[in-house]
Amino acid sequence: MNESRSRRLRDKSGGPATLVSEGCRIIGQISGDGDFHLSGEVEGDCDLEGTVTLAKNGYWRGIIRAGNIIIAGRVDGDIIGHGRIEITNTARINGTVSGEAIAVAEGAVVEGVMKTTGPAKPLEFVEKRSDT
Repeated sequence: MNESRSRRLRDKSGGPATLVSEGCRIIGQISGDGDFHLSGEVEGDCDLEGTVTLAKNGYWRGIIRAGNIIIAGRVDGDIIGHGRIEITNTARINGTVSGEAIAVAEGAVVEGVMKTTGPAKPLEFVEKRSDT
């Protein structure tokens, strides 16, 4: 895909992601490389190298630490991105969000502190797609 036409992290995803589908529940620590797409529930912390996507129906209780992070579901815990974080209009977050750059869509709810760790200022975008 042409890098200049990719406006969001999800558009830039390169290969198949590890999938946790709706109805699945994981309890414990998650670590690894590659991209992860979660539509189910996770209770625990993660330390992942790739992009983590929490889908609209996904729920996470614990710390999410990853390279890049896309949140469309509900998170009760801290989110720590080594790169960019995208928060879509369906996201509900209760915790601290920190990353190199943070993009927040209109309609997202973040109850906590947002901190950028890189030189970029916080970003805002309006979600124009309905699929997450």
